[in-house]
Amino acid sequence: MNITIQRRPLMDDSHLPAELSPRLRQIYASRGVRSPAELDKSTQALLPPMGLKGMEEALALLETALRQQQRVLIVGDFDADGATSSALSVLALRAMGCRQVDFLVPNRFDYGYGLSPEIVTLAAARGTDLLITVDNGISSLSGVAAAKAAGMAVLVTDHHLPGPELPAADAIINPNQVDCGFGSGNLAGVGVAFYLMAALRTHLLQRGWFEQTGITAPNIADFLDLVALGTVADVVALDANNRALVHQGLQRIRAGKCRPGIRALCEVAKRELHQLTASDLGFFLGPRLNAVGRLDDMSLGIACLLCNDLTLARQIASQMDGLNQERKEIEQGMQSEALAGLESLLAAKGELPAGLVLYRQDWHQGVVGLVASRIKEKFYRPVIAFAESSEQELKGSGRSIPGLHLRDALERLDSQHPGLISKFGGHAMAAGLTLPKSKLEAFETHFSALVAEWLTPEQLTGTWLSDGELAADEFSLVLAEQLRQAGPWGQAFPEPGFDGRFRLISQRLLAGKHLKMQVQPEVGGPELDAIAFNVDLATWPDGSVQWVELGYRLDINEWRGNRSVQLLVSLLHPL
Repeated sequence: MNITIQRRPLMDDSHLPAELSPRLRQIYASRGVRSPAELDKSTQALLPPMGLKGMEEALALLETALRQQQRVLIVGDFDADGATSSALSVLALRAMGCRQVDFLVPNRFDYGYGLSPEIVTLAAARGTDLLITVDNGISSLSGVAAAKAAGMAVLVTDHHLPGPELPAADAIINPNQVDCGFGSGNLAGVGVAFYLMAALRTHLLQRGWFEQTGITAPNIADFLDLVALGTVADVVALDANNRALVHQGLQRIRAGKCRPGIRALCEVAKRELHQLTASDLGFFLGPRLNAVGRLDDMSLGIACLLCNDLTLARQIASQMDGLNQERKEIEQGMQSEALAGLESLLAAKGELPAGLVLYRQDWHQGVVGLVASRIKEKFYRPVIAFAESSEQELKGSGRSIPGLHLRDALERLDSQHPGLISKFGGHAMAAGLTLPKSKLEAFETHFSALVAEWLTPEQLTGTWLSDGELAADEFSLVLAEQLRQAGPWGQAFPEPGFDGRFRLISQRLLAGKHLKMQVQPEVGGPELDAIAFNVDLATWPDGSVQWVELGYRLDINEWRGNRSVQLLVSLLHPL
């Protein structure tokens, strides 16, 4: 697919602080920053916990559980957000005096997502008094009903969009509930868990709990390393509140004040603790945590995050790193098969459907979401990839593009074609579903037709948004450092990218797939190192090319104590 570079329009940035550089003011304004207050990344800038609907009921449940020393069970999801949510909840409750708290994560292959009646049976066998869901539960109507019937109190904490009917839980904390006045629906599951525990600490202080028990009230900020990891890994929008949460977590990690498990994950990912960025959480730590839930049992990942011993944490992180390598190999094979099929379809029909549906009988259901993501990036189409969960049923994971809300699309298909989809859930850009194997062909037809109806041909053309062309004196460590500190960057608050024409001085392959280049800006300035990852080997390297158009990010390369400017190339067009 040909991706075109589109420069962001100039925005009014007069409302932003004059002490910021013109470049930075324009970058912030183009990302929707409306006031200087949105740039405040201190803990004081965080929205107040009591703004969350249902908080008083939730605190009453938790106080009762503590005073009566009830058995509390945390039921999480099997991704990085669920793992960090589970670990944070267990650690915080233990720190506040809960002596009987444990966690349970459904194995995705045996039980699927969420609080199901089968999971409630396991919870009942543990003698659970209070069941708390984290990063799930808002759609678990039958699971919550089963827990209530078994005599448990139920507290649902979630961030996914609610359906028309809510579960009959004793309390629900979800910023996306109707009439929730919190101020941000973008919290990740771990963000919701953090807010709940922060409110609980304040509540217990007011109720004299810590004085009565002789327990030292924990510093809730100690858990922000987990919040940063889960928030970035779950790819939720980094609005002002989430940016403050992630920034504070990163500050703690860089200062070495993080969980041994996070330190160990940094080590196996070969990331320097003191200069960790949000993109490191998303591209290096998050995948190692997610790989456990994709291929094995997320209990291993949670054990790593809960671990207090660095030596043991390193052993667990090494296992996780091995699973991640296995995940990469499985994903690469599936991706190659998907590409081969689509290229054959393209050759036969001349164009691809507006919405892509992929399936092979031997695909791994824990990895289909990653394949959907890669194919979406290559062909710029909404993609749903399926794998078998049984002889009669398929599980799918989808990824979308701007302009098509994937969960809404699935809801429309479900209402238009009853019985087509067994169940579904998710967000605008990612969703999951199950359907009978016999319905796959019909689903493919209806999904593609719906995407074609909802999206214009222009929306199916990829564009790469640029913050403009850098001047010769902007190819500097000063600007690169400014941009690094100006984040955290991520979903809905993208890292600054620039474009321009460059003289291509040299080019060579690294690791057989990455193009290492030496380039010089047409506008003038120094010769620069540049690297483009996973290039098309049918096109590059090409010794005949002397000039290129690049879409890139300004980065800092640190090697043996030396720091230099490096361009991380996203788009590479020969001229």
